[in-house]
Amino acid sequence: MIMKTVLILGGTTEARQLAARLATRGDLDITLSLAGRTENPVEQPVPVRTGGFGGAQGLADWLVEHKSDLLIDATHPYAARISANAAEAARIAGVAIFALRRPGWEPVEGDCWTLVDDSEEAVAALGDKPRRVFLALGRQEVAAFEAALQHAYVIRSVDPIAPPLGVPDATYILARGPFAEADERALLEAERIEVIVAKNSGGQATYGKIAAARELGIEVILLRRPQLPDVPSAPSVAALAEMVDHFAAPAEKRGV
Repeated sequence: MIMKTVLILGGTTEARQLAARLATRGDLDITLSLAGRTENPVEQPVPVRTGGFGGAQGLADWLVEHKSDLLIDATHPYAARISANAAEAARIAGVAIFALRRPGWEPVEGDCWTLVDDSEEAVAALGDKPRRVFLALGRQEVAAFEAALQHAYVIRSVDPIAPPLGVPDATYILARGPFAEADERALLEAERIEVIVAKNSGGQATYGKIAAARELGIEVILLRRPQLPDVPSAPSVAALAEMVDHFAAPAEKRGV
């Protein structure tokens, strides 16, 4: 049996699921790479390396050093820089690359969405009138809201916001999805939330707040998705696993 070496850039639920699925094959030597931004990552089903590579060239060097056959970008839809580095690294190293591109949410009847490009635009979209704001964002995005001291913030994140936001009224919730719609509705009602600021992450794990906002008539300010490299991709773990099946199959089975 000829083993193929695969590096998965992860940090998402799908990356973990894909690694577990591919690990059952027996013909793939898989490493899952985590950026190290999450303080307490969940247990992974394959060997893990943690930390950055030093940009595209550093990742390319790693791929060559480890004689990699395939690079899989299964990072978060908003990890634009990592995705760009992955595409460039694969090109430099001459390694095949696939990407998992989770579809974004689409508005349906009853949604009240405002689309913005970044956190600064989200701050402007909140307006001058004091509001109770639910920030479903990570540590890197919340700092911009220090420019709007008039609002009261409820901030939910996987890791602590450190240092705390420099605003007079902020409540912090540490939690990791998935989040059920009923629980999200209860949270929004208990905190008297008037507007949500979030990323269009896609998937079901964090969609509960979007559905709950629709039912409660709450505005949602969504950060638009960044532009990602055009590489061979699939919208789901199952579809990407099929791409890997074809890639790893012997040449005669692929019709080559």
